[in-house]
Amino acid sequence: MDFLSAIILGFVEGLTEFLPVSSTGHMILSAKLLNLTQNDTLKCFEVVIQLGSILAVVAMFFKRLKNDFSLWIKLIIGFVPTGIIGFLLYKHIKNLFEPSTVAYALIVGGVIFIIIELWHKKISYQSSTNDISDISYKQAFIIGLSQCLAMIPGTSRSGSTIVAGLLCGLSRQTAAAFSFLLAVPTMFAATFYDSFKNIEIFINNSDNILIFLLGGFVAFVVAYAVIKIFMDFLSKFSYISFGIYRILIGFVFLIFVL
Repeated sequence: MDFLSAIILGFVEGLTEFLPVSSTGHMILSAKLLNLTQNDTLKCFEVVIQLGSILAVVAMFFKRLKNDFSLWIKLIIGFVPTGIIGFLLYKHIKNLFEPSTVAYALIVGGVIFIIIELWHKKISYQSSTNDISDISYKQAFIIGLSQCLAMIPGTSRSGSTIVAGLLCGLSRQTAAAFSFLLAVPTMFAATFYDSFKNIEIFINNSDNILIFLLGGFVAFVVAYAVIKIFMDFLSKFSYISFGIYRILIGFVFLIFVL
């Protein structure tokens, strides 16, 4: 890892973290194009750097997080399944950080997105939950369970939680907003746990601290802008375009890169 690679991957992370296209998957594929080896340092970077994007959520929703205690309860309920399964399957999850896994997960996820959106349109679906404050604890738990699927690189944490939110009756914008907020406890826990498990990366090479901080800063700046743009997009369009993109990029890597 060098500083230029950190900037590029930080930009990719910030751009894709909250889009239903898998930020981890895109970083793994980008690393492949940059000829970076998927060693322990890079795998740790691909997890820890996501904290930069999550801090953008904290900044944007700060007042809501500060004043809504019930929201924190819902976020904790949603985090519990991911926290437990992530802790138990940590080593197995790391072994999935490969470009081929990402490509297949992107394609499958893209197909699911298109099916869900077409189903919504066909039945003229009316959302029953149009604000974060209206989300029930049961809905929060179900969405949290779906987040566990995102441990497979390429699945997309935001993608799996948004789909679950839609199926639970949330509007597109509400599902997206709760997905963003659910990332806060999830990625804080993942970042600190992964950093602890790989502490020797920072002890043996102090430059890695600066590289990680640089990547995180770039991710924060880009993600802050992307959140606003994405929420405006959802008020006018569906997720079908993201489903098509996932399928296309997945096949491109299967055919031309892997």
